[in-house]
Amino acid sequence: MTETSGTGGTTGVNRTDDEVWIVGATGRVGRGVAGRLAARGLAVVPVGRSRERMAAAGAEAGLPADAKVVVADSAERIAQEVVRRHPRVVVNTMGDYATTAPVIARACMSGGGHYVDQANDVVAVRGLLALHEEATRAGSTLVTGAGFGVLATEAVVLKLCEGRPAPHRVRVDSVASVAVEAGALGAALASGIVDALTAGGRRYADGELVRSRLGADPRRLTFPDGTSARTAGVASGELVAARAAAGAPFVTATSSLAPTAPLLRAVVPLLGRLLSVPALRRLAVDRLGRLTVKAAPRPREHSWGHAVVEWADGTRREGWLRAGEGMDFTTDVTATVTALLARGAGRPGAWTPAAALGADLATSAGGTFVLD
Repeated sequence: MTETSGTGGTTGVNRTDDEVWIVGATGRVGRGVAGRLAARGLAVVPVGRSRERMAAAGAEAGLPADAKVVVADSAERIAQEVVRRHPRVVVNTMGDYATTAPVIARACMSGGGHYVDQANDVVAVRGLLALHEEATRAGSTLVTGAGFGVLATEAVVLKLCEGRPAPHRVRVDSVASVAVEAGALGAALASGIVDALTAGGRRYADGELVRSRLGADPRRLTFPDGTSARTAGVASGELVAARAAAGAPFVTATSSLAPTAPLLRAVVPLLGRLLSVPALRRLAVDRLGRLTVKAAPRPREHSWGHAVVEWADGTRREGWLRAGEGMDFTTDVTATVTALLARGAGRPGAWTPAAALGADLATSAGGTFVLD
């Protein structure tokens, strides 16, 4: 196995612009993306801290025994290697996207390469989208939110708004049905949970992003297949993507992952304030990431993205995107976006998935629209 070290030593050629680098290739999404891209004939390079763990993940993904890996222990060291080696696409699955995404994305832009991540919080998604002009000038395509929640909701909004003027009000709901994989929770998921608690709630009112209570507007959604789930308001990437897709002045987003029980909704604001202290946040992410969980089946057969769009004239449209297991769909979305970028699709700039590649990306990744 050829190794490129983020601490200095390098073997191999000086330019790797035919390669796709998977940062965090030992995690669930990273392993899945590596396997799907390798099966499509792309040159996949795992990137992470442990050579041994990456070798095992590469073998699971079907990479050859002598496949190259890049050993780097931080976003900054990964960025240094990207600037030096110029991979065609970098897929970031390492989490903490508000911090890691701008560092790695800018490194990709230095050589006109492309970037993909699965960020799903307001700060991280808006931060990556703020690089749009830089990415356009560099000829790079940056895609954030390449996962279930963002794509499953923004794609429905785009379908419902097709051929119509900007609506007055939009609500999107993300309900992922996820099978729990046995083992440590992991840093990426842990940082996402902590960031959601510290961010609280958000919504758009009169075109402005304003604060709201995390867990606001709890509701029970009944899906087209007759099953149901409770959701509540959250500051999410879905909110940002829906606002961009529709251009509506009033936008709300809910998720089945937000707290809906009255006691939890009462406690969450205090917990969020405590975790906003940097030292406590780091401790919480570390402890939560090490937490060992048991395997559990997904709670429902389908994951659902939902949108309701209303116009000032009283017109109302509703639609759904039906997908399978949530993490599998996220993996398929990331792999599909990455393969398209590696083969020259997409426009320069910073985008959410459907904004970059169209609403039908959701069906390419295995989803099905159910529209009124």
